[in-house]
Amino acid sequence: MMSKALFKSTSIFSSMTFLSRIFGFLRDMVTANIFGAGFAFDAFSAAFRIPNFMRRLFAEGSFSQAFVPVLAEYQKNKSHEEIKNFVSAVAGTLGIVLLAVTIAGIICAPAIIHLFTPGFEKGGPRFELAVTMLRITFPFLFFVSLTAFSGAILNTYNRFWVMAFTPIFLNIIMIATAIWLAPEMHTPIIALAWGVFIAGIVQFLFQFPFLKNLHLLPIPKINFKDKGVRKVLKLMVPALFGVSVSQINLLVDTVFASLLVVGSMSWLYYSDRLMEFPLGVFGVAISTVILPNLSRHHASQSHHDFSHTLDWGIRCVLLVGVPAAVVLAVMSGPLLSTLFQYGRFDGHAVMMARLSLTAFSLGLAPFMLIKILASGFYAKQDMKTPVKIGVFAMVSNMIFNVILIWPLAHAGIALATSLSALLNMGFLYFYLRKKNMYVPREGWNYFLLRIFIVNVLLAAWLWFGAGDLSVWIHQTAMWRALHLAGLLSSAVIIYFAALWMVGLKLRDVLIPVSIAVKEGEG
Repeated sequence: MMSKALFKSTSIFSSMTFLSRIFGFLRDMVTANIFGAGFAFDAFSAAFRIPNFMRRLFAEGSFSQAFVPVLAEYQKNKSHEEIKNFVSAVAGTLGIVLLAVTIAGIICAPAIIHLFTPGFEKGGPRFELAVTMLRITFPFLFFVSLTAFSGAILNTYNRFWVMAFTPIFLNIIMIATAIWLAPEMHTPIIALAWGVFIAGIVQFLFQFPFLKNLHLLPIPKINFKDKGVRKVLKLMVPALFGVSVSQINLLVDTVFASLLVVGSMSWLYYSDRLMEFPLGVFGVAISTVILPNLSRHHASQSHHDFSHTLDWGIRCVLLVGVPAAVVLAVMSGPLLSTLFQYGRFDGHAVMMARLSLTAFSLGLAPFMLIKILASGFYAKQDMKTPVKIGVFAMVSNMIFNVILIWPLAHAGIALATSLSALLNMGFLYFYLRKKNMYVPREGWNYFLLRIFIVNVLLAAWLWFGAGDLSVWIHQTAMWRALHLAGLLSSAVIIYFAALWMVGLKLRDVLIPVSIAVKEGEG
């Protein structure tokens, strides 16, 4: 029974990611207190989101999903020297492409800002500030993409904790620049942009010792003709619209949000940050861990283990994703008030961000499932199916935005994102079943019924416990912190007690079947 190793790997990745997200919350609390939700933070949000979007789209999205299955094949069928040559060729080829993109991004910063934030008046203070900060933050794409490349190697060799720990440096450095560098600058918000730049370098350098320990520290070689590189590029191009489609949708949201009142982008930023917490800790963790395993099962033609690994991932996501969505939906106001209502982030900002967070919460479980389901296609090197689904979801998101933005403003943008994620998830699942890549195990109807009952009880408990949001807004920070801690602690007890009452044992879900992972790995 080898699934304990898979569960252990996921637990390690989740715990490291959880630690990183805690520092992320501290970062957001500091920035909300110092900069609030105004035109300056709107400008930074755009300047940070654009390279961050490209990082998730190219490095952690299409590149990782194409690179890991190929590396897993090399790991199984090639010598260590051949693997090292392949890694070096990818490093050099990827590096030169990233360098060209980075230089182009810095030069074309005004055009990029105008393209993605058409609501920023060209030549106006918000536009010019965003351009200045984008030129500082764009090199982050170069360094963090190479970091993701290194992390993909480490993940394939089951060193999952390293990549999960790495983002902590971004949060710590941004906190430091906000507190100590910002007061020294003529335009304080620009300190955050320099924090992003510095963090990219630090994250990149942090990976080196671990690659060296594996004897896989690459010596970059530009070689577009390398067989492995060509295979990665072939798989990478269509993968752009696969699992990363949610990132494209978020960038489209930026375009629409720039057309709304000042502060809209900031409200969406903070609500999105809260949604990213469970998504990163659980959804990304599970998908990151199962992709190398799915790739190995495909290489070994272990169809049964492949399907059961997918089934395990889906059940785990529902077990944690649904209650996380319930907490975000019901507790959106208290969460935002407790975490961010300090200094320049006032009660009005809490009320507005709460609307978008509630809408985002509806898409949390679908977002998590997209990452799991898409991994099934990428592990089998089937890029065409996620492409078709991704394009459809992206177009749907734009249509939903046009329909919902006027009656619901920024909350309509968040709702459009959630609805398009639901469509994306549904079609991925449909085609996995149609292609017979995934065959659900027995007991799914009973499992879903119990999940539904448990989460209804959880929602009722939180609804009555939270009370009126206006009370939270007008109370002291200490009162908010103590009451939120008490409510969330009791919610955890209620949830696990309810699981026990309906006869749903966590062990049966988390470690259910034999999965071919080498004992002791992870």
